[in-house]
Formats: sequence, C-alpha cells, structure tokens
Amino acid sequence: MLNQIKPTTGSLLISEPFMLDPNFKRSVVLLAEHNEEGTVGYVLNQKSDFLLRDIITECPEANYPIYVGGPVGTDALHFVHRCFDRMNSGTEIAKDIYWGGNFETLKLLINNNQIDESEIRFFVGYSGWDVGQLDRELEQNSWLVTNKYNPTFLFTDEEENLWRDIVIGLGPKYAHIANFPENPLWN
Repeated sequence: MLNQIKPTTGSLLISEPFMLDPNFKRSVVLLAEHNEEGTVGYVLNQKSDFLLRDIITECPEANYPIYVGGPVGTDALHFVHRCFDRMNSGTEIAKDIYWGGNFETLKLLINNNQIDESEIRFFVGYSGWDVGQLDRELEQNSWLVTNKYNPTFLFTDEEENLWRDIVIGLGPKYAHIANFPENPLWN
C-alpha cells in the first residue's frame, strides 16, 4: 500500500492521478464521517454550474458556489463551515471545521451578509463508502490520505489547483505525481 495513513473523520482523500471514475478524477475529498458504519465525504474541487440562490430561493442574493460533493444523494444540500462562532451549531470534523448545522440560522446569516464565501462550502450530493469499501480502495492505491493540511485549502476558490497543491503539500515523496498528465497515454 502506497500510503500508510489511516483515514479518520477530518482526513483528506487525494485520488491517484490516473483515476478513471469521473466522479473522483483528480479529486480531493474531505471526510466528514469515518466509523464502523462507513464513510461520508465531500469532493472539494468539483464546482457545479449552480449558485446557492439557484437552490435556496429564500437567499436571493447568495452567490455562493455549489460543489458536487459526490455521486450519492444528489437531491440534498450539505455544507461544511468554519463559522461556529456565529452558527453555534455543526459537528466538528477537524480543528475549527464543522459539518452541517442549523439551516435556518445559516439562511439568516447569509441574508445579513454575516458569512463570507471563504468560511463555508456547499455541496449537492456526497461521497459514500460502505464498511470496508474505502479500505479496499486504499489497498489498491486509489487514494492517498492526509491529516496534515492547511484548513484554508478547504475553502479556497482555487479549486482547479487544489488536487495539485495538496499533493505537493504531501512532501517530496509524492510531489512528483502532481506533474503526471491526466491521461497516461499523453506521456
């Protein structure tokens, strides 16, 4: 196995450079939950064509981008934030990073311009793994795992470079794969 770090809630999964699954091609996934029942995460670098105002009519001025969190449950909206001080709700999944919370409070904060785009990320759908499924994918070297990352990466608007930046941040052992072409036939 290429990576010896075990996934935990708050870890990032980094897809191997030649992953063929279009849902996870060059993706970075934040794990919101990892336990004996399975794993839930959100792809951080697949922006959709929608804004929050397109989905939540009660927030007509909300220009927050919506990301495709994964191929499961694409009829639901999820969010990760770092504004617990104002929301007073959410489940902490990493230091100062929270999953979900009181949506009515969130709408009020958004409509009063009290939450900045750099503090929250919205997702349609999520990524999910049954018990043992992620372990098998890790054994097949489909993913790298890291628990060491700068939380600002999670909320950056530079999602096109997120995969590359996270891979380089893993250190010299992995940095060279950031330059691999997306298709190995292009070599």
